[in-house]
Amino acid sequence: MPNLHDLAQFVFAGLTAGAIYALVALGFGVVHNTMGIVNFTQVDFVSLGGMLLYSALFAAGLPMPLALLAAVIGVTLIGMTVEVVGVRPSRTDSHLVLIFLTIGLSIILRGIMKLIWGKNRMAVPPLTGELPVQLFGATILPQTLWIIVLTGAAILGLVLFFRKTSLGLAMRAVAANENAAAIVGLKVKRVKAASFALAGALGGLAGCLVTPISTLAYDVGVLLGLKGFAAAILGGFGSFPGAILGGIILGLLESLSAGYLSSAYKDVVAFVVLLLVLFVRPRGLLGSV
Repeated sequence: MPNLHDLAQFVFAGLTAGAIYALVALGFGVVHNTMGIVNFTQVDFVSLGGMLLYSALFAAGLPMPLALLAAVIGVTLIGMTVEVVGVRPSRTDSHLVLIFLTIGLSIILRGIMKLIWGKNRMAVPPLTGELPVQLFGATILPQTLWIIVLTGAAILGLVLFFRKTSLGLAMRAVAANENAAAIVGLKVKRVKAASFALAGALGGLAGCLVTPISTLAYDVGVLLGLKGFAAAILGGFGSFPGAILGGIILGLLESLSAGYLSSAYKDVVAFVVLLLVLFVRPRGLLGSV
């Protein structure tokens, strides 16, 4: 029977995974709130974050802090390019068509990554050392602490961005009423591009943080992205607090079920709970009624 030290270990593992899911879920929410669509290229932004971090470290020879910054900026620019080149030229306002368009763009991005980096699994070193620390009886790797701390910083930065910056306020205005925002002079196209850029930054950061503790490949973001999507639905799609809550709940469910039941059932337990929640509250835990 697991003791309290084991419980602490499972909780930290769940918070680590939950933080990654929350970042991905926030990226889904940013684009959805601005454009009303589900952006499935978000899963590839996660892969790109890890891939660009790998190249910045080993091809460009940058130190880890600069490599991390370069990778996040790179995915941010790619996210903006996806909107400008891939989504904006479409001559339809149908959300369903645009969603399928992002699926196609996702497949294209994955093919490009496979051509550039190949199909081999790669490894990325942690942000700092690998000497574990003891916290509340749990043995924690420094990368785990970095994931939790940087995710918290990203969430705080996101809150300040939407409340204190003109671009953030413009994105909130477009999300509330696109036509009214255009009438008062807001550059709606720029705002939409910015939403993809911000989603890219969040997905890229998630990829940079998770790849040192997982395998790195061109399709590594698919499963992580789908779990982030599930976290967004669980919390209430489009709700930023819901994305954070959904990510944490999903991560804890996975970790605790793996620890107390079996790792073979962790995905099953998490998604069964997701289904049960949606049966009771279809809009998610914090979704608007």
